[in-house]
Amino acid sequence: MTSHNPVLRALRRQRRKLAGLFQRPGAQLVYSRRYQLDLPGAVYDPLRGERILAFLEATGLLNERALHNALPASFRFLRRVHTDDYLDSLNRPESYLSILGQESSDEQAERVLEAQRTMVGGTLLATGLAMQSKGIGVNLGGGLHHAFAGKGERFCMLHDVAVAIAELRARGVAGPVLVVDLDLHDGDGTRSIFAEDPTVHTFSIHNMTTSDERGRHAVAATVLELPGTVEDAEYLAAVRQYLPPVFAAFRPEIVYYIAGCDPAADDRIGNWKITADGMLERDLFALACARGGHHGHRPLVIVLGGGYGHSAWRYTARFLAALLNRGKPVEPPDSEESLLQRYRRMAREIAPHELTGDVPGDDWGLTADDIAPVMGGMRRPHRLLGYYSRQGLELAFERAGLLDRLRSRGFDDLRFDMELGDTAGDTVRLYGDRQKRELLMEARLTIDRHTAAGLALLRIEWLLLQNPRATFTPERPALPGQRHPGLGLLQDIMALLVLACDRLQLDGLLFVPSHFHTIAQGKNLRFLNPEDEGLIRAVRAALSGLPLARAGATVAAGRVVDAQTGRPFAWVPCPMVLPVTARLREQVESEDYERRAAEAAAGHSFVLKRSTSGTALSSAKHL
Repeated sequence: MTSHNPVLRALRRQRRKLAGLFQRPGAQLVYSRRYQLDLPGAVYDPLRGERILAFLEATGLLNERALHNALPASFRFLRRVHTDDYLDSLNRPESYLSILGQESSDEQAERVLEAQRTMVGGTLLATGLAMQSKGIGVNLGGGLHHAFAGKGERFCMLHDVAVAIAELRARGVAGPVLVVDLDLHDGDGTRSIFAEDPTVHTFSIHNMTTSDERGRHAVAATVLELPGTVEDAEYLAAVRQYLPPVFAAFRPEIVYYIAGCDPAADDRIGNWKITADGMLERDLFALACARGGHHGHRPLVIVLGGGYGHSAWRYTARFLAALLNRGKPVEPPDSEESLLQRYRRMAREIAPHELTGDVPGDDWGLTADDIAPVMGGMRRPHRLLGYYSRQGLELAFERAGLLDRLRSRGFDDLRFDMELGDTAGDTVRLYGDRQKRELLMEARLTIDRHTAAGLALLRIEWLLLQNPRATFTPERPALPGQRHPGLGLLQDIMALLVLACDRLQLDGLLFVPSHFHTIAQGKNLRFLNPEDEGLIRAVRAALSGLPLARAGATVAAGRVVDAQTGRPFAWVPCPMVLPVTARLREQVESEDYERRAAEAAAGHSFVLKRSTSGTALSSAKHL
């Protein structure tokens, strides 16, 4: 991005204008782990709020005293907005089909309702905090703007902002309320609920207007539709043209900002192409309108709204970092690093004795395994890797939210099993049912002190993650070696294994991938030998642009061939590492390692065989 970019120049001007704004008290943040909800087929990130919090903590911007826990809103709050018949229907799982787009079990329906009731409670709490401080309350959830008084749509079951406004009215706050909705999708539920209320103005810029008959006749609404593929210039021009006059004319007593991230160019379901700089400028401009000028002490409530895919959290993170850092944005890490930040934050909440099963305060520090040899007997080990008890392992998965995410998918009776003391390594299994018929996870682990001289590594001998209830699709076909589709938890499990390295003072993870596609599971993975790294970089260059499944199948079919000899590339498993300590990073990220890897890559040239006859070859640059 150059200094000639008009969006970047406008962003810099915006930051200068906001210099005085950030001298005021910072934001109060609201969150609950109940927000996490992992449903089959969903494209949203259940860890969105967790990633934001972990990032803010890692950058030193999170004040724990400004972080508040949300609780589920009681039905007396919900009844102020939603009809009794509709609320009664939420007791029947079949009612969720039209809202979620899929059938739900009793357990799943209950979890969805609890999650959204808690998000409503979060917006209620953020509203109270903003009103009390005349400042900013941020709910790291909510923005459920497709919920109507008598129905839910598009995953929105309960309208958190409308419930919060109704509570304000019940408490005697009668002044004008402005709802600024910059989610990609039409805030139709909000407009419908307040269609006949001139004291609540709803402002929405979206890609398609979808309001019902009631919403079309709202007495106080700004409805702007920008169809097609919208980029920064058009979007920001509309925000700048239409938002300030609404503030000037309506003069709200409190503002709700639905800061949806789905206009972003990399959103999984959005059709707009707004850049990261454009999203940040939008957010800072909305903030300036709400808090700038003579109305600097006007309460502002920010809720997340839409955002789909594992990068959606980064837009909110940039915005909140700028908000908490006196207008100076901080670039968030990628999703892998953010996940590790989140897990390390969680790990600090777990005492070692909770994982090991040791009794705190036991000065002797002796276990049954220590005593058995002295007493003339031999006991089999009862701790994974000599550290984790079965209960401790279950606690770690529970605190991480992984078991709740699996329960959301219908696995209601999860069971851990461990086999320890085998020379091939310790094995841990997780089943989805009491009878242990549905194997979800199986890992065989051992501590390796031989493969890399002077280093101790956590070796993954075997790792299986699968969903036996799911089926393969044309979009996600079976990879080599797969019997069932994956669980989508690989990055989470890798993060937990990194934490195990932290606990056990190991230098990193080690594994020998049996299939080519497994080498693409993390950007920080490196082959231990730089020559192996260079070879695979050359193969990856030939496969550039191919989806993971197709790339793996292409290698397995022998269609990646040496440009000089015509011989197919044959996958030979060799050790890979994910470094945790500085000394392993120095070994696989040093200048010497990079030089040797680059030389090895330059020494190979691979092309793809286009036809089964092998007569037509194509280099990667022509694909």
